[in-house]
Amino acid sequence: MQPRSTKTTSTVVDPTAVRPPIDDVDEIIRTTPAEMRDVLTRLKAQGFSQLTDVGGADYLRRSPRFDVVYHLTALPTRVASIAEVGKPKRVRVLCGVDEGVSVPTVYDLWPSANWAEREVFDLFGIAFSGHPDLRRIEMPDDWEGHPLRKDYPVRGPARDRTPRPPFPGKENVGSRIPPTREAAERLRREINERLHHDDHQTSEEKS
Repeated sequence: MQPRSTKTTSTVVDPTAVRPPIDDVDEIIRTTPAEMRDVLTRLKAQGFSQLTDVGGADYLRRSPRFDVVYHLTALPTRVASIAEVGKPKRVRVLCGVDEGVSVPTVYDLWPSANWAEREVFDLFGIAFSGHPDLRRIEMPDDWEGHPLRKDYPVRGPARDRTPRPPFPGKENVGSRIPPTREAAERLRREINERLHHDDHQTSEEKS
């Protein structure tokens, strides 16, 4: 089933416009932090009673940079067929968020948003105003930065400021240059010795 046409409540460029159609939801709605509460309150009143998940996405060179993503499901409230139960209506709400802008919590609408919003805060650094206990949930309290941001150093901020430690016998590790002739010969000898040792063990086991 093809999804219905995407509705928008802002003029921001939507990544869904430049990728293949997504058929796991019936509708995709884009909104802003100022409108988000009204949009989600209205959807809940329309029957989307389950907040399946809250996630985040970082589009580093886009404005607004982040999306907070809400996955909503409308569960049947009456006797329903197997097909209706097996494929409930789903809506994805994308809330574009600029750096340093907070998003209203939906904890009071769906208590399950509590830890999900904490995870987005922890990994992306997006704050949720009105949240009853907004603190890290996966990283230590004194962790520096937010690991799922696209500009987050691969080794972490603290380690990225220090050089890689030397590795004995591995001159090319970290430097991305070919090993010296001596290192290459040493490695070749080690490989031959190990193969000879393995062959000798195999021969003894067969005898």
